[in-house]
Amino acid sequence: MATVLLGYSEQLELFSSLSQCLIGTIIMRFTARELPHKEKFEKHLDMFRTCAIELGAMPHLAHSTSKEMWSLGQKLERKQGMAFTLEERLQLGIHGLLPPCFLSQDVQVLRVMKNFEKQSNDLDKYIILMTLQDRNEKLFYRVLTSDIEKFMPIVYTPTVGLACQHYGLAFRRPRGLFITIHDKGHIATMLNSWPEENVKAIVVTDGERILGLGDLGSYGMGIPVGKLALYTACGGVDPQQCLPVLLDVGTDNEITEALLNDPLYIGLKHKRVRGKQYDELIDEFMQAVTNKYGMNCLIQFEDFANANAFRLLNKYRNRYCTFNDDIQGTASVAVAGIFAALRITKNKLSDQKFVFLGAGEAAMGIAYLILMAMEKEGVSREDAIKKIWMVDSKGLIVKGRSHLNHEKEMFAQDHPSVDTLEEVVQKVKPTAVIGVAAVAGAFTEQLLQDMAAFNERPIVFALSNPTSKAECTAEQAGEYLQVTLPNGQTFFPGQGNNAYVFPGVALGVIACGVRHVSDEIFLLTAETIAAQVTEQNLAEGRLYPPLASIREVSLKIAVKIVDWAYKQGLASWYPEPADKETFVKQFVYSPEYNSFVFDNYKWPPTAMHTQNI
Repeated sequence: MATVLLGYSEQLELFSSLSQCLIGTIIMRFTARELPHKEKFEKHLDMFRTCAIELGAMPHLAHSTSKEMWSLGQKLERKQGMAFTLEERLQLGIHGLLPPCFLSQDVQVLRVMKNFEKQSNDLDKYIILMTLQDRNEKLFYRVLTSDIEKFMPIVYTPTVGLACQHYGLAFRRPRGLFITIHDKGHIATMLNSWPEENVKAIVVTDGERILGLGDLGSYGMGIPVGKLALYTACGGVDPQQCLPVLLDVGTDNEITEALLNDPLYIGLKHKRVRGKQYDELIDEFMQAVTNKYGMNCLIQFEDFANANAFRLLNKYRNRYCTFNDDIQGTASVAVAGIFAALRITKNKLSDQKFVFLGAGEAAMGIAYLILMAMEKEGVSREDAIKKIWMVDSKGLIVKGRSHLNHEKEMFAQDHPSVDTLEEVVQKVKPTAVIGVAAVAGAFTEQLLQDMAAFNERPIVFALSNPTSKAECTAEQAGEYLQVTLPNGQTFFPGQGNNAYVFPGVALGVIACGVRHVSDEIFLLTAETIAAQVTEQNLAEGRLYPPLASIREVSLKIAVKIVDWAYKQGLASWYPEPADKETFVKQFVYSPEYNSFVFDNYKWPPTAMHTQNI
């Protein structure tokens, strides 16, 4: 065969390259006109397989059947559906496999919209969209970006929580990588199963603390999948560069027995593994990811339990490109809302006094970032801590209270014990209350009326998810705080959603190759989000930009991060781009369809003349 003219190493390199491209353009171009002719296709495949066997390269291709390879061509019609032109259908060998109709992507969006609106509940709407993501990824993102305000609550919070609870029922096809405790020692091999080689961002969960719903085990995969969908829809990160991961070590849900005995449950059916084995699994995972995808691969930890979340963040933050969205992302979006609120109250952050309901990941993350922001204003850390009061399930966190972890000790106040949140508010007289404990109705009428008595413009953030766990509703806050609106004016309560943060952070980190995601990035992000809130937005009662503008907000965050990274000498890619915005835009994914028409042209007739003897 012709390849024997190459050296052995060159042959391996050639066939390795072919294996990367086989499912893509090389085989499609080589056999596009011959796909309907199975005999010719099998002949080419046999030649290729023979080479693979003789060289010891690509065993997975060497043992592929012609039927499997043949099916690749037959799957093409599902990529764009009836948006394929006649020329594309003819060249790809799929003419006749689609109805004799040619639709624009806009018409396809309209069809999806009509089916979406027919669904009677949010879970069915979620299933419709996830099925579309499996069938036609570009159309899925085109639909999401057409009305992000409508679709984001379906593909992510609050509906994704319901979807996770019913994940076994809603399951259609696997998305992402499921790694179990029994795969310890073989994670590198499992990563090789993932078809994409150029992974830039991973969202990983162990399913132990899914939103405010607790331990859902493998049902938690809905969170990384939904999160990464927003990486693309809100931030423009290429979905082919994203990998959702579920680390299944079992489940300790309070209804464990019912869950583990459920025939629809898709995870390991035993109690959660903890301790040394668990830590070794996480260590191996982090090392395997960076070995395969590089030190610049962004790893976002999502919905880990409090004890593991802080511990793992502190362990890995200076060794890998990683962050915890429940701690740092929540902090950034909350502080962004506080910055916007200060434009209404007309005072500084250092003038505020905060009371938190909850002392877990979200509360600590927000408190740390408030400290950073106050220090930036010139306040000492000691004085800043005195302005942050925390209430957990046992009451006010004070010095001398037993069994406080390191994070809680930092914010323990020198004050007598106080048992209830209402009492704390009455004694401390805060300017702001922030709820992150998932205790529905915790911001009572009395508490809100006290806040109104102490402050002309009190700040009330009920941040718990899902909505059923919120400390109060916007309507209750307006009623209890006795907010009066001019005739004809409507207020639009904003949602302090982390989606304002992580898509832009991911895009910026990927664009410039930052290797460590520091807290400075999240403070910068909070400032950038707040700066996008216009005076008109504030007049409407919004503390966040409208969700419709979230892609623009994410782009501005990414540009700010890139600029900061180069100024701090933390970027990996040089030379430094002069125009940062143009530089970032080249990384932004487009949901528009690609053209599959092959490059077809002719030489001048005299140049194509066939010479005869």
